[in-house]
Amino acid sequence: MSGITSDGETTGRRRREVLRLLRSSPEPMSIVEIAAELGVHPNTVRFHLEGLVADRQVEHVAHGRKGPGRPPLMFAAIRQMDRGGTRQYRLLAEILTMALAADRDPRAKAMAAGRAWGRNLESHASNTEASGPASAEDAIDQLVDVLDDLGFAPERRTSDGEQLVGLRHCPFLELAETGGSVVCPIHLGLMQGALESWEAPVSVDRLDAFVEPDLCLAHLTPAAAG
Repeated sequence: MSGITSDGETTGRRRREVLRLLRSSPEPMSIVEIAAELGVHPNTVRFHLEGLVADRQVEHVAHGRKGPGRPPLMFAAIRQMDRGGTRQYRLLAEILTMALAADRDPRAKAMAAGRAWGRNLESHASNTEASGPASAEDAIDQLVDVLDDLGFAPERRTSDGEQLVGLRHCPFLELAETGGSVVCPIHLGLMQGALESWEAPVSVDRLDAFVEPDLCLAHLTPAAAG
């Protein structure tokens, strides 16, 4: 097809030019109008428009002209932020961690946030019997499943009769290394909130961070009577 380049970089640049032109235009534009504005072949414009429409960045719009003859296809940019851009979720996490750390009682606020998050993990609850909450063993297994889904690489342990859950991976490792006073209490609160929402007969008493370079330990105890 005439005018269409197979070079990826040139194709991407040309496609951005088409999108930029449509975004700046107060009115929808036809293929011929876009081609004339950019000084390229209409087939090149058609090729890029097909890609932009498929990516939901551009849409077909009705032509306002009335009269005989088939009206040309008209195109307009969809007014939205560019979803193909970069994301900075770690930066957002750092900002929120710093904000919590500046609080008068960052540990309490972080634990409360974690509990709220944990209580929303009800979809992981497996005990649906009408007889009451799950056993301690079932609740711990359930908690391990949740932590595994979240990327903590958990493992059940016992030490001198105490039930433990070891965490071999931290999904927020870089933040935990610099902002452990906030991140670790969030994790503790998350586990406590999840168990509370399941009305489990067991709770997490404390979380010891980095007892080994690759291990954090959650200590489980019988839940307090409600």
